[in-house]
Amino acid sequence: MTRLPGSAARRYGTVFDEVAAEYDRHRPAYPDELVDQACRVAGIGSGDHVLEVGCGSGQLTRSLVARDLHVTALEPGPSLIALARQNLAGAGEVEFVTARFEDAPLPGGQFLAVFCASAFHWVDPEVSWQKAADVLVPGGTLALVQYCGISEPRTKADQEATLAAIRKVAPDAADYWPVYRDLDATLAGMEQRRGNVSQVWAWLGSHDMGQDYAGRLFGDVQVAVVPKLVEQTPDEINAVLGTMSFYARLSPGQREALKRECDAIYEQLGRPIRASTIAALVTARTPSEPGSR
Repeated sequence: MTRLPGSAARRYGTVFDEVAAEYDRHRPAYPDELVDQACRVAGIGSGDHVLEVGCGSGQLTRSLVARDLHVTALEPGPSLIALARQNLAGAGEVEFVTARFEDAPLPGGQFLAVFCASAFHWVDPEVSWQKAADVLVPGGTLALVQYCGISEPRTKADQEATLAAIRKVAPDAADYWPVYRDLDATLAGMEQRRGNVSQVWAWLGSHDMGQDYAGRLFGDVQVAVVPKLVEQTPDEINAVLGTMSFYARLSPGQREALKRECDAIYEQLGRPIRASTIAALVTARTPSEPGSR
């Protein structure tokens, strides 16, 4: 298994549609406090029109609809969007569109907010930031949310053991695993980059998507996080790993070997395997008037 360059890796995002049912079952929803924070920053409420990029099976969509927002939800995977339709049937005002964000024919200046959960790094960064700004109204808000691992003393040994297992079975995957920093370092790095939302997002998730031009499109970058301790059995870990893009590139033998490694960690610990995570929200706004920031 070889490491993919950025553009090829982004195309590999289509593998999620191949595990749509597992994705729907094992990927978590997002904290209500972060969704509420995004809505406060955007100044949006009942009946307002928002765009969601990469809705998957509807984890974030459900939260947006619950706040009586009118959602246009893009998703390129037909199996995922079918699940989203099923999950959100009768829940509220949602228009589902089967398309990549890059390709979707969206009207300019229409949406009060653009939301994206754990998917913006799958969009071509030479297009994503500009198109997000183009579809927003003046003063509109871009709201990005995702889960990230962080480093803490209480979970460091467990996380290192799990990453060592991945490195043993699939060294190429481990080479580009997201960097785990402690919470203070994570927040400090984001603060240092607040002048450019793309650099903030690239730092947070170890994504190759920073673009200088994005700093001219968005200002008022804000960050909010919700820490969470996760405890999982080997079966639960493997279920989540099975919904990640790298897993699709593993051979059946590698998948079985990874399962054995997780079983061994669990047996050695004599308890669930722990991980420290944060759910992170990054918001940024387009200028209220042309030429301002």
